[in-house]
Amino acid sequence: METTKYKLMAVMGAGLEAIVAKELKDLGYQVQTENGRVFFEGNLADVYRTNLWLRTADRIKIVLDEFTATTFEELFQGVKAYPFEDLIPYDGKFPVNGRSKNSILHSVPAVQSITKKAIVERLAATYQTRGHLPETGGRYQIEAAIDRDHVMLTLDTTGDSLFKRGYRTEKGGAPLKETMAASLVTLAHWFTDNPFVDPVTGSGTIPIEAALMGRKIAPGLNREFDISHWDQFDEKIGQALKKEARTMIDFDVELNIQGYDIDENMIQIAQANADLAGVGEDITFKQLAAKDWSTTEKNGVIVANPPYGERLGDTESVRKLYHEMGQIYQQMPTWSKYILTSDEGFESAYGQKATKKRKLYNGALKVDLYQYWGRKER
Repeated sequence: METTKYKLMAVMGAGLEAIVAKELKDLGYQVQTENGRVFFEGNLADVYRTNLWLRTADRIKIVLDEFTATTFEELFQGVKAYPFEDLIPYDGKFPVNGRSKNSILHSVPAVQSITKKAIVERLAATYQTRGHLPETGGRYQIEAAIDRDHVMLTLDTTGDSLFKRGYRTEKGGAPLKETMAASLVTLAHWFTDNPFVDPVTGSGTIPIEAALMGRKIAPGLNREFDISHWDQFDEKIGQALKKEARTMIDFDVELNIQGYDIDENMIQIAQANADLAGVGEDITFKQLAAKDWSTTEKNGVIVANPPYGERLGDTESVRKLYHEMGQIYQQMPTWSKYILTSDEGFESAYGQKATKKRKLYNGALKVDLYQYWGRKER
């Protein structure tokens, strides 16, 4: 079981596919990228390892089977044909998700219930029980996703999404997911010998993710995954992978990371979160308005997720903030600035056209990462 190779799938927010693919390549996997997902191959140890190490993916799934279904009978028989007993034990919990787009079988509740019924029939026959299974053990979350009549059956190995690192006690206002924060740090091409600043830090997620990356701390080190509770997964493998991850932490690197916010309460929350993440001493958090920050340091990186002015009446104050940022940051030619917002009027408020713009999604909201590349000085 532990040597069995599976077709695996990392799923992520739209626009982050290339970043996740690079993370997987850096871990030694060959990848194939599609919209919203990256495929690779591996055994159960690889499943645990990628859950432990991937900073920008949401979850890892095992692709169980793929087939065509244009009738509910074809769906039922296609699902029932898969040997679920090889994965799901007698007492395994197996909730079922359904998804459908551009398909004849468009009713999601029907797709879910027929998939569930087929798995129950298969397992009941194997375990010689009359259709009643206790479902009191580990969780095996199944999904039947149909796209243009093509069914993909997957098994989620992650459980709570990978953005839940376990360090964020209080979120504050509109928090940025940890996976998105890690993606922004990656896109900023920050090197640890340069200063890193988040001028509107909120609950501290961006500086914390930068510090975790700078110290080479595995993002999943303080949590477990659904696979951890599976009968066929040897917990010693997980323990060994975590032990190895701890030996890879760089305790010697000196980090210059700063996070500022106008709200003193947010600074306290950010510091508590950083302490919990184990990087509390790597970040200097301070109450300060964005317009009051200046520096004599060179070759730094600014990564900011300022308010977007989504609510009516907020646009004016938000654009004032963008204008203030522009006035300060344009005096810092050696610094690179990366600013995330959904406000399409950002560049005119900031007062400068971006070197490059990258479309991303913050949850369901389309946003742009405005990039202003600095000219490094030796």
